Amino acid sequence: MRFVRGFLRFWYDFIVGDDWKIAVAVVVALAAGALAVLAGYGESAAFAPLVGLGVLATFVVALLVDVRGTR
Repeated sequence: MRFVRGFLRFWYDFIVGDDWKIAVAVVVALAAGALAVLAGYGESAAFAPLVGLGVLATFVVALLVDVRGTR
């Protein structure tokens, strides 16, 4: 049981790290991209860069929320 707990803590720290808001924003953007693929919108050549821009945009917004909150 100790191994499992340590394993899960490692992955939590690795994925979430110091800021859970950035991790959630990136997961939401990737989930939206996955849902769009399942709905049939992933056929376009521009789809992957758009999902990448979505991940970048959600990361920047989460980062700006954190920076603005510390002032």
